[in-house]
Amino acid sequence: MERVLDPARIEAFTERGIARVRLPERGQAFSRRAARLRHLSASERAGEGRAIGDYLRLMAVLADAQQSALATFAAARPSAEALRLASTHGMPPIHAVGLTREASWRGILGELCSSVLDSGDFPAAVRDLCLRLQDTPVAHLEAQADALLAGRVAEVDAAAGPFLMSALQVCWLDLAAQFTAEEVKPLEVTGVCPLCGTLPVASVVRVDKGSCGYRYLHCALCATEWHMVRVTCSHCQETKDLVYHSIEGGSPAVRAESCGSCRGYRKIFYQEKDPGIEPVADDLASLALDVLMTMEGYHRVSGNPLLSLKLAAP
Repeated sequence: MERVLDPARIEAFTERGIARVRLPERGQAFSRRAARLRHLSASERAGEGRAIGDYLRLMAVLADAQQSALATFAAARPSAEALRLASTHGMPPIHAVGLTREASWRGILGELCSSVLDSGDFPAAVRDLCLRLQDTPVAHLEAQADALLAGRVAEVDAAAGPFLMSALQVCWLDLAAQFTAEEVKPLEVTGVCPLCGTLPVASVVRVDKGSCGYRYLHCALCATEWHMVRVTCSHCQETKDLVYHSIEGGSPAVRAESCGSCRGYRKIFYQEKDPGIEPVADDLASLALDVLMTMEGYHRVSGNPLLSLKLAAP
């Protein structure tokens, strides 16, 4: 009798040959996101999602500005001693909470705001926000960054959050790109980024050489990806009672993986269905699926760093 193995068991048998970590591509990570956001924005504006389409366009401008800022930014890699201590204690080497931030992240924030202001035709609320952020006292910006990186989202200005996180992403992506995959050691906690300890925004099943058919979690901060066996809850690691949801008539590349054990969900994207998938952009463009999951009684276990309900609302 022919025996058919599920994707999880296939990956488990071949795990030693899998690229365990995928580091971000410094030269095009944000520009690729910007292009995807513009593509998704055009699709939304052509349909009935004009409000979210306009918001995706704003985030595309922000992503282009991130790429420009990254081109001239150079973060200081942690010292050999700091990396040794992190490894000894099983901590991420550029831990989002434990690493001392360089003050230059605030300069990046100013650059991002200036780029949005120079781009023109966004609502007055967006212009006012950018001007307000440029004039915000240093102590308040640092407190907001602390709350963002620690996941205390209730303390964060809902409109300013995406701009603050975008500036921090530039810093951490630059740091992540300075590592090699061999330097990134597995953590005991599999559901957080092995480089910075941040929760993933979503997962993606990739089709490129070396990663074809394997599922990776995508870090919301530094854009590092790490392998996780498919048909496994990315939150509680349960392998039973997983259900995959999609929007009727929507993209077959976009689904939500829900867990009957923890009642949580994250989205999972399939590049074989759409090679242009970019996890942060496509997660942001599929808010209808989040609404569906909430109606089904599931909770989202980690958010999108670029989502502002205040600015995305009609």
